[in-house]
Amino acid sequence: MPETQNPKDTSLSERDPMYGREKEKYERPIVSREYILSYLAEAGKPATLESIAGDLDVVEDDLEALRRRLRAMERDGQIVRNRRGAYGIVAAMELIRGTVSAHPDGFGFLIPDERGKDLFLSPREMRKVLHGDIILGRAIGEDRRGRTEGAVVRVLERAVKQVVGRLYSEGGVHYVIPEDRRIAQEFAVVEGGGGGAVHGQIVSLEIIHYPEGRNVPQGKVVEVLGEHMAPGMEVEIAVRNYGLPHQWPEAVLAESAEFSAEVPEDMKEGRRDFRHLPLVTIDGADAKDFDDAVHAEESSEGFRLTVAIADVATYVRPGSALDLEAQARGNSVYFPRRVIPMLPEVLSNGLCSLNPHVDRLCMVCEMDVGRDGEVRRFRFARGIMRSRRRFTYDEVAAILDGDAQLRERDREMVPHIEALRALYGSLSRARERRGTIEFDTQETKIIYNEEGRIERIAALTRNVAHRIIEECMLAANVCAAQFFRIHEMPMLYRVHPEPSVDKLEDLRRFLSELGVPVRLPERPRSADLAQILEQTRERSDASLIQTVVLRSLSQAYYTVDTGMHFGLAFPAYTHFTSPIRRYPDLLVHRGIQTLLEEGGTEQSRWIRKKALQDLGQHCSMTERRADEASREAVNWLKCEFMLDKVGEVYTGIITGVTGFGLFVALREVYVEGLVHISTLGEDYFHFDAQHYRLLGERTRETFQLGDDITVRVANVNLDERKIDFERVTDTAESPKKRRSRKSK
Repeated sequence: MPETQNPKDTSLSERDPMYGREKEKYERPIVSREYILSYLAEAGKPATLESIAGDLDVVEDDLEALRRRLRAMERDGQIVRNRRGAYGIVAAMELIRGTVSAHPDGFGFLIPDERGKDLFLSPREMRKVLHGDIILGRAIGEDRRGRTEGAVVRVLERAVKQVVGRLYSEGGVHYVIPEDRRIAQEFAVVEGGGGGAVHGQIVSLEIIHYPEGRNVPQGKVVEVLGEHMAPGMEVEIAVRNYGLPHQWPEAVLAESAEFSAEVPEDMKEGRRDFRHLPLVTIDGADAKDFDDAVHAEESSEGFRLTVAIADVATYVRPGSALDLEAQARGNSVYFPRRVIPMLPEVLSNGLCSLNPHVDRLCMVCEMDVGRDGEVRRFRFARGIMRSRRRFTYDEVAAILDGDAQLRERDREMVPHIEALRALYGSLSRARERRGTIEFDTQETKIIYNEEGRIERIAALTRNVAHRIIEECMLAANVCAAQFFRIHEMPMLYRVHPEPSVDKLEDLRRFLSELGVPVRLPERPRSADLAQILEQTRERSDASLIQTVVLRSLSQAYYTVDTGMHFGLAFPAYTHFTSPIRRYPDLLVHRGIQTLLEEGGTEQSRWIRKKALQDLGQHCSMTERRADEASREAVNWLKCEFMLDKVGEVYTGIITGVTGFGLFVALREVYVEGLVHISTLGEDYFHFDAQHYRLLGERTRETFQLGDDITVRVANVNLDERKIDFERVTDTAESPKKRRSRKSK
């Protein structure tokens, strides 16, 4: 069928600067977005569909296409339609496009897409929207606290499609209160939409009608998760609250079923054979997927370090169902007692996992490391390997500490483990010279009893084996970043920006008032901050200083633009060592594979760069999403653990200071709660943000970040994931008498 020629094509091609692009995309091109925006800007007023079509010479046959384009521009927040049906430019109408950030107390903020101040949204305005919605808003003045207040003009995109919450039934009426406290609205269940759920159960509700005017949002139950306090419910809720993909699509299951348990012989061809090398994996005792193996040997010049990483890229091909699902997930998500993997177990725990005594495909980074810890040479290779042994961190630490029984059991491996320790010594000295920032943070682990209930919360300790593996992985990641820079191939880098000017100024002021004898230059290096931590390590306020330094740092993210990693003090850094559980690492492997096999054409590099930036933003989002979901589940479990400890007394440390009270972390049980300002004592306490403290007006008593404090557990609210403490001032009441008040 011959192509239909638009009679206005000739003049449109001359007037519309984007005509060529539209011609490539559409058989019958329509006026571009840019041309429409320039027309509206020149008109200086909103215009109707008919006016736009007439002035831009859009023929009647293309009227529907123009209408669809205007609707798309409206959805994207480029234009808005007023009550008379005329379209105007968002900026010219003083409208602000942005994302709603809700607070559990009912108010919220509009975070603009473009730079600018956030708009405060009152509880009344928040009743129109949900957390994460993309909206158009307008500044309407200032509230009593001087904040710029906003009003919701239009919702462009709804972020929430389902909510998880507890079902309540009263007088034949069913409604759901969301577990996500950022959603303040209650949802009515439509008639016949209860899904068989009964009062008090946790359900997943599909939203049918969103909040509008005075109408409450409505939905229907699509899944009954179970009873409120059922074991594992905290994970089920977190998974759905944060929209974590957790079910495998049929296409993914079909592709996974095609993999065999062992590596096919034909896939071993053309690879370097590393099976002679005594590579070992060193992981936690409960690890099930092993994506990295190491080996080190000493030489006269230093060390030869071999880091072998599971070759996931060979199995997960671009564009496959497996790849698209891994991309959507972005990373594995780790909860207590449960993992939502990025890849199906047939790959993550099977064919891609570097299990001992079986052949596995791998991507290898070989490094020659000098005695000074600097990498002299490196090269990458596609290989085949066979792990000699699966070690735990504790086993390796015990061997290095001289455990006779383990050293005898693994006598063939002991020299290689000792070579790894010697290598670590060189790498750690190089780390010190770079000035890497190291914080004394405390990680915890939830320990369960045989009935599946929480027995205790224990502190995790890092030993020398953890540090050995960390340094080996850092070295391989840096080599991967250098590899792409050498070949000028775009790739996702892990960037940690230097602190902002404002944060640095606050830090300088704070350190000066504490009398810390360190002057920060205008653009400090990580070594400058590391020096502060080292020089103040023995001070009584060392914890306070470390916390403030930590809060001055920016958040790391993925981007296609190469940049420094400030905290690690590397000029360029990427993630190469965990392709089983992180999608950026899989992309890095594909890039290395491309360079090893064909060098990469200019066209493929351009396409790669264009797509990579979007993937970097997506993977940064999925990483934050996973962290927040895991944190929510852990907070639930910690509240559950503290339910029967109301009335007990503990010592703690102040980890946060606000205008409404103190956040306190308990030393013995590693949970955090709030001491409300009203329970601190008989005085008026004022918040001093500059010094991170509350100051008593009459007594001059202070409560500062990092101070010790004794508290009593006053209340535990599992629904809101909150623990309330009261300050204990009676010196006779100590943590050893925890049950005294409760028993009375």
